[in-house]
Amino acid sequence: MRICVAGGAGYVGSRLVPELLKKGHVVVVLDLYLYGEDVFKEFEGNKNLIQIKADIRDLEAVEKSLQGCDAAIHLACISNDPSFELNPELGKSINLDAFEPFVQLAKKHKIKRFIYASSSSVYGVKQEPNVTEDMSLEPLTDYSKFKAECEKILFKHMSDDFICTSLRPATVCGYAPRQRLDVVVNILTNLAFHTGKIKVTGGSQMRPNIHIEDMVAAYLLVLEAPAEKIQGQIFNAGYHNHTVLALGKMVQEIVGKKRPVELEVEPTNDNRSYHVSSEKIAKTLNFQPKFTIEDAVKDLLAAFESNKLPEAMTDIRYVNIKTMKAVDLK
Repeated sequence: MRICVAGGAGYVGSRLVPELLKKGHVVVVLDLYLYGEDVFKEFEGNKNLIQIKADIRDLEAVEKSLQGCDAAIHLACISNDPSFELNPELGKSINLDAFEPFVQLAKKHKIKRFIYASSSSVYGVKQEPNVTEDMSLEPLTDYSKFKAECEKILFKHMSDDFICTSLRPATVCGYAPRQRLDVVVNILTNLAFHTGKIKVTGGSQMRPNIHIEDMVAAYLLVLEAPAEKIQGQIFNAGYHNHTVLALGKMVQEIVGKKRPVELEVEPTNDNRSYHVSSEKIAKTLNFQPKFTIEDAVKDLLAAFESNKLPEAMTDIRYVNIKTMKAVDLK
């Protein structure tokens, strides 16, 4: 297939694109490359990789990137609440306003399959022990509200020859060529390895996580699944639901084999807690995650030790909000 991956040079995209190339697909990456332009340096000269450095709001660039494609995977957004809140108007223009024109152009260019990266944050705070796809959405922030809104927009355009699916990922963790060190497991591992100290606020809140390799596998699965199983469907994509304290202890134990790690727990007023169920994707598509949070921690340790992530404590490209501040995108 020829596949357009919008936001393909981001954290998940940087692991997904190489897998698509390995499977023999032609991949068109549409991305601003804010976090570095050498994400795919190992694929330099690969004729199956087409990189278009442009803004998702640039409709000419979107049109160019969708031309001749069979499928689109939409990962592009200003991700996480702090980065979004830095400039809410910018966030709205990218995460919401640019979405429907993108979908319309995908239809115009006869894209057969459209996969949207939503977020499990659309559920807000739930008291239920297991949060499933049919539960009401109570997004707490504009970032989450717009994710929910985009799902509605996408499904409105669905048709027999335009297969639409939305994935609601848990928090992704682990190593990738475009690394993020501003998500919970990755933050804890970075601090433990480089400072020997980690701090957990609260501790009893449940947080769903998914290893980046499993997240990539979920996209590949939806891309290849029979149309009737995924048309108009929403799938949670999470795996490990642990308390924040359990995550801290896990990191302490694994990094502790290399160096002593102190774990401090302090109180918090933020008791948001949710347990995301991924039973639907398991039953419908036989999705079986293969990697654990421990694997993610070990992968990050290996990357730190082999200097794949230089200046991990100071380089702003690992932290979305710091990069967003520095580039001052309008």
